[in-house]
Amino acid sequence: MSSISPFLWFDSQAEEAAEFYVSLFPDSRITNVARYPEGGPAPAGSAMSVSFVLDGLEIQALNAGPTFPFTEAISFFVNVETQEEVDRYWNALTENGGEAGQCGWLKDRWGLSWQIVPSALGRLLSDPDAERSARVMQVMMGMKKLVVSELEAA
Repeated sequence: MSSISPFLWFDSQAEEAAEFYVSLFPDSRITNVARYPEGGPAPAGSAMSVSFVLDGLEIQALNAGPTFPFTEAISFFVNVETQEEVDRYWNALTENGGEAGQCGWLKDRWGLSWQIVPSALGRLLSDPDAERSARVMQVMMGMKKLVVSELEAA
């Protein structure tokens, strides 16, 4: 594993979020949960930090209060091959309070931003036919969840 990994600041839901994320993605698991001791800034026994692997990427998460909420300035990019995968990840990440964004972006129930992007999009936007590429861009700009068949029809 790399010595560089994302570090996510949660209010108090790091363990719940990590459990959810590892249930969605292959090659994922929680590797460690450190808990607050008596006298700490959170209830004793509650998760302080959670280390987990998400599809092979090591991630650290911290429960440290609401001081620093997530913004769209950072997101997880999920490259998928099929519309079925787009639908599966999109639906799972937007359920229970998640929020659809534009052009394949969404926020999950904890406010973390994700991009669910079919590999076809890169191919279509790189088409040597500039007019076709522009049509694909226009169609994409009008979408929330990306729909491969509509992008290809452009």
